[in-house]
Amino acid sequence: MTAETTDANTLLKALRELMEDGSPTRELMVRFTVRERDEAHAAAGPRATAGGSTGFDTEFLGSTVDPPLLGATIMPDVVQLDGSEKIDYTHFSLALSKSRRFAFWVAWNIDGGGLRKLSRKEIPFVKDKRVPAEFQVGNELYEGNRLDRGHLARRADLLWGTLAEAKAANTDSFFYTNITPQMDDFNQSARNGLWGRLEDALFADVDVDDLRVSVIGGPVFRDDDRVFRNVQLPRDFWKVIVFNEGGKLTATAFLLTQNLNTLETLDLDEFRVFQVSLGEIEERTNLRFSDVIQSAATPLLAPSSLRDPLEGPEDIVWG
Repeated sequence: MTAETTDANTLLKALRELMEDGSPTRELMVRFTVRERDEAHAAAGPRATAGGSTGFDTEFLGSTVDPPLLGATIMPDVVQLDGSEKIDYTHFSLALSKSRRFAFWVAWNIDGGGLRKLSRKEIPFVKDKRVPAEFQVGNELYEGNRLDRGHLARRADLLWGTLAEAKAANTDSFFYTNITPQMDDFNQSARNGLWGRLEDALFADVDVDDLRVSVIGGPVFRDDDRVFRNVQLPRDFWKVIVFNEGGKLTATAFLLTQNLNTLETLDLDEFRVFQVSLGEIEERTNLRFSDVIQSAATPLLAPSSLRDPLEGPEDIVWG
């Protein structure tokens, strides 16, 4: 009798019934269909990390790389967990908006020299039980339409460390707190394919010290974001990649825009990825990056409105 084929609660209930009516003890095997098993897994949720994970490591690169500070106007909207606006998981942390029910920011560490390949099969998307359910958007948004559940902290980036750590990070990445809605071709568009490969492009183009990188990213919340199923859908996303090259700390910022006017049609516009300044991200998000990241930022002269979108990794200015 294995954990995959037996539900402990059902088994205990059956045993109680047998003892109450005097029936003889017998071996019980409760077999689940795939759907029932998945529902049981989803109800249990992924491994909780509230007591065991330190989350995003601000000293990962040798310099203190802090997550951004929330502006005064959005600070009251952040979800507090144990008195902190930061929620920790394995290798990543985030700050969650009460009103928008998505993360303001997610910060994660990547150890490029220790990455593992792990399957995502049978890992359900679930809400984090440490956070009130009303502050999280679940599967009710994604059923029967063209929206995908997109990871903010990229799953593949988190799979490093010991095997136990990598497995915990793999599972933790599927909490809905780390998910935002993305169009179903978000990872198929030619230009947006670059968005999903920015970290890979960095490792390919730059001699990153110790193959260690810290990344901070999230959605841009706008008052005019489209409402779908009573949820405002972010259409812009940002990402800041921080690394050392030759002992010098560098931070490079990017912005992605996606067209959300095509949820019920097949005619999709191309996604656009821009390299931008930290100041532009701060203006769009009401976040404030630390002086360390500000000093390390790649200088850019023109805002995204005056710049051409990136066509490929060769267009990126890393330092």
